[in-house]
Amino acid sequence: MINKQQLTVVKIGGDIVDYDELLTSFYTHFKAISGPAIIIHGGGNKASTLQEQLGYVPVKVDGRRVTDEATLEVVTMVYAGLLNKKLVAGLQAKGKNTIGLSGADGDAVRAHKREVTTVDYGLVGDIDRVNVSFINDLLSDGKVPVFSAITHDGNGQLLNTNADTLAAKIAVAMSSLYNVQLFYCFTKPGVLEDVNNDESIVTRIDKGLYKEMKTAGQIFEGMTPKLDTAFEALDQGVMRVHLGEVDILSDNTIKHTTLCL
Repeated sequence: MINKQQLTVVKIGGDIVDYDELLTSFYTHFKAISGPAIIIHGGGNKASTLQEQLGYVPVKVDGRRVTDEATLEVVTMVYAGLLNKKLVAGLQAKGKNTIGLSGADGDAVRAHKREVTTVDYGLVGDIDRVNVSFINDLLSDGKVPVFSAITHDGNGQLLNTNADTLAAKIAVAMSSLYNVQLFYCFTKPGVLEDVNNDESIVTRIDKGLYKEMKTAGQIFEGMTPKLDTAFEALDQGVMRVHLGEVDILSDNTIKHTTLCL
């Protein structure tokens, strides 16, 4: 059996990207990670704020952004530009040799425009493939890829893509070469039995418990797609998935949620 090296894949939520204090904490805890690592980041509220400043009204359905051409221009500027480079600069200051990317760079992540069913999300991408060789070359060269959630279709079209899904797809693809641990970091300490009580952390959750909690209405609405995606990643080869605040990156004894099959 080949002894694979460990790879840490970290998705940080837009709620962290929005606040300098939380970002600074993320930089500190991420610095403690040894071995190869990849970051995927969300967009936060900056894109919506800029849209409004430009006279556009942001449109979301079930928490997902509807992306017309004007919106795509804004989210590309914010996600792949301002926020991505802010993260790269912050991590460089901590001694992490990071490189900021979108899915179009190096043909890293290819996607297709989501088919219209009950909702037309516009220029939103569903992922087709991840360029494992390209990403592995960066890791082997000691670099930390930092991905914004902008992908492309191979025909010149950029696409807005869900960051949680992007993180899971990259983690699954890289599991062919590495033992992958996937971290979803946000401002809650994990999956909670009571969304209003941060002490009610569910430290381990399997599919059966997850189903029970959903039926009982205990899963906060915004957590459902994140957990669905996370369980899919476990099914497809990712070793472990953890959810919690950024301090779990440097100390896995801190109480958080670990997913198990």
